[in-house]
Amino acid sequence: MIKLFDKFRRLLFRENVKKEELKLEKSLSKNIALFKKVFEDDESIIFREFESKGENEIKFCIIFADEMVNKEIINENIIKPIIECKVDESIFEFGLLDYLMNKVIISGEVKRVKDIDELIGSILYGATILLVNDLEEVLVIDTKGWEVRSVSEPLSESVVRGPREGFTESIKINLSLIRRRVRSNKLKFQFKEIGLRTKTRVCVCYIEDLANEKIVKEVFARLEKIEIDGVLETGYIEELIRDSPFSPFNTIGYTERPDVVAAKLLEGRIAILCDGTPFVSTLPYLFIEYFQASEDYYNNYIFATINRSIRIIGFFLSTSVPAIYVALTTYHQEMIPTPLLLSISAAREGVPLPTVIEAMIMLFTFEIIREAGVRLPAAIGQAVSIVGALVLGQAAVAARLISAPMVIVTALTGISSFLTPQMIETLILIRFILLALSSFLGLYGYIFGIIGIFIHLMSLRSFGVPYMLNVSPINKQDVKDTAIRAPWWYMYYRPKLIADRNSVRKADANRRGRR
Repeated sequence: MIKLFDKFRRLLFRENVKKEELKLEKSLSKNIALFKKVFEDDESIIFREFESKGENEIKFCIIFADEMVNKEIINENIIKPIIECKVDESIFEFGLLDYLMNKVIISGEVKRVKDIDELIGSILYGATILLVNDLEEVLVIDTKGWEVRSVSEPLSESVVRGPREGFTESIKINLSLIRRRVRSNKLKFQFKEIGLRTKTRVCVCYIEDLANEKIVKEVFARLEKIEIDGVLETGYIEELIRDSPFSPFNTIGYTERPDVVAAKLLEGRIAILCDGTPFVSTLPYLFIEYFQASEDYYNNYIFATINRSIRIIGFFLSTSVPAIYVALTTYHQEMIPTPLLLSISAAREGVPLPTVIEAMIMLFTFEIIREAGVRLPAAIGQAVSIVGALVLGQAAVAARLISAPMVIVTALTGISSFLTPQMIETLILIRFILLALSSFLGLYGYIFGIIGIFIHLMSLRSFGVPYMLNVSPINKQDVKDTAIRAPWWYMYYRPKLIADRNSVRKADANRRGRR
């Protein structure tokens, strides 16, 4: 017990000593030595000492991280004005730091800071700090100037008609892309730092008079509970704050398109932006959003409805075709028309593997080819995907390892899954689950699997909002933007339970009494 107490006392003493060491003093040389100790063995941190002109020469030192700043701003807006400034008694009466902030330094953002941790974080994020002799307070000047990727069309969400702009890795650029589309004083940006080591800047974005207050508070409460050493992408945050973390269905969406984020904000949703990634998380996220695309709202509503119907059919084909094929050919041959049954039997003649094993092998091979095509460079990956599928499929059929109908089933399944790209991982899991159930119980197993999936979907919530909102109720207002895309003049209301504070989308909705 005494040993444990001594160990605790020593650790506490070290912590106290450390805190005392990390404290600013009036001596410029001691403060410089302090920061050199903090950034020991880091040659990217630059220390620049200089003095002002005049009879009362004052010593200064600026500290910044090389390659994180705009050196032209430092030279022209900080060092040059301070050196040329003649310090006299009136300046001391005014207050030296206030005088430098208001009359000397040329920068859009300058603040006084005394906390050592905040100063260290500012340096590492591209700011320049100005140390002054005989003063314990420090000026933090915004001088960020690192290279960023230019705004371009996102590859993962390309469109034929619609804006070509996509988010970049810079959170400032991303916020400006949103602000340009929603020019309202009710649009709020609230920042947080997440990650004990990375201190990643995260922004929660919402429209104040549209977003549900309970959902906004819940988002901040979950973000406060995150304890992790680093956040490099919004996927980290999504996994840590999502509902039902073991479900294969996403309860938080993501996009690279500013117009999509703006549209969701106008529906009362919340966006989470993370510095260093072009992907923005949106919540609450509903099941029907898997089948919606931004282009649906730019094209004619009739063709948009047809496209959504095709995506929903593609979801069914991608998950069910292998399971139904195995169930029919193995347990329910009487349900297949006789000519088709004879054709399938002839194609399977000489194939040594059971139908279910054949399906498993083909689906697994297709996923290997798809993953290889994604990971390889674009020019090579496309060629590998096409040539690999053709060569392997033809060779397998010729060698009597796989039947020709199974190649058709696999191709139809794989192509259908590309209609909902954000759902590919979920589709793979559901596909194999239904295939396994059908191989044991036939169509009964398939039906049991479908029932289980629907029960699971109905039980999910996304920040308190039912995951199947607007899908299950039979209400003409609730289905206007689901499997069908109603014309804009007919969509009077925002989704209920999401934008509960101001659900009216059009000003004349109440006057006409259409609800």
